[in-house]
Amino acid sequence: MNTPSPAEAVGAQGAAVAPVASVESIEPVAVPAFEAAPRALAREADRHALHQGERVWLETNCYVDLWIELLHDFGLDPRAALGFTVLQAFEGDQFTFPKFLLDDLATLYGVQAQELAIYDTLERQVQEQTRRGHVVIVEVDAFYLPDTRATSYRQTHSKTTIGIKRIDTGARQMEYFHNAGYFTLSGEDYDYLFRLASELAGNPHVLFPYAEFVKRNRPALSDASLADASASLLAMHLSRRPNSNPIGEWRAAFKEHVHAVLNRDVSYFHLYSFNVMRQLGANFELLSTYLGWLRERGFDIPDSLAKDAQHIASESMVMQFRLARARMRARPDFCDDCLDGLEASYERVMTPLAALFS
Repeated sequence: MNTPSPAEAVGAQGAAVAPVASVESIEPVAVPAFEAAPRALAREADRHALHQGERVWLETNCYVDLWIELLHDFGLDPRAALGFTVLQAFEGDQFTFPKFLLDDLATLYGVQAQELAIYDTLERQVQEQTRRGHVVIVEVDAFYLPDTRATSYRQTHSKTTIGIKRIDTGARQMEYFHNAGYFTLSGEDYDYLFRLASELAGNPHVLFPYAEFVKRNRPALSDASLADASASLLAMHLSRRPNSNPIGEWRAAFKEHVHAVLNRDVSYFHLYSFNVMRQLGANFELLSTYLGWLRERGFDIPDSLAKDAQHIASESMVMQFRLARARMRARPDFCDDCLDGLEASYERVMTPLAALFS
């Protein structure tokens, strides 16, 4: 690998714009009445810098955001593992869902995530893993998560991912990471989340959820060793980047997508925005931050690359607003000028970056 030479650096910043909130949705089902909703307690001040300040996209998706806060809770810097962002492709109806790569986490931080086989009650198996100091990452129904009060809580059933750090089976209470925060839940929410309620316990039609447990096997890399390992991983990921410009591929399908958004209800617009504009924009804002992090550690990466990655983040938000306006007016907007800028920015980021780390 040709390692760039040292240079002083600063990271790119974008204008603060509130993202559209959404999660992956499934069909609602009938549910019983609940007691008064408990409060979710968040540790707002402890959030990582990636979830604070003047960012275009303060959240990416439940998996990335959870890992950012989990690594931060471990005392680790999640920015070192953001090299996965160069892998994003267009998949026909969505952009690749950004996710931390587990092999990268093991290499950089000594953190290992393994699938947790669920064969007993979820509650018992979470209790065993947390007793051992592990965090359990599990897919759950956001209907029972008090922190989703503005979107899903006791309103709609939707799949999301949380990281359970502590559980108290006697008090029927647990503490968990979700999106950009850390929360607690208890009572009936606890019973339904763990499927202990009478209508769920033992129901053969209720499948076990997918779960992983996270453990720390060895000390994390630090300082120059961490930066060098991160750069080596970036070089490997760049060698596997998409063969063609994913913005151009999106553009080829965008007119059809616009008509679908205009002809369907508003919930489809929110889902489309979450899976397309938000995943693209948030991914490249993370890449912009990552390139700034590498510059700060002595890698000679032109600041223009971080700025172009940040432009993709900002322009994706502009497209989200333009598509919302087009839907309200029932008049298509194919955003050709935005797409021109996005395509050009992608090339200005990826081509020189790949050359630097070839």
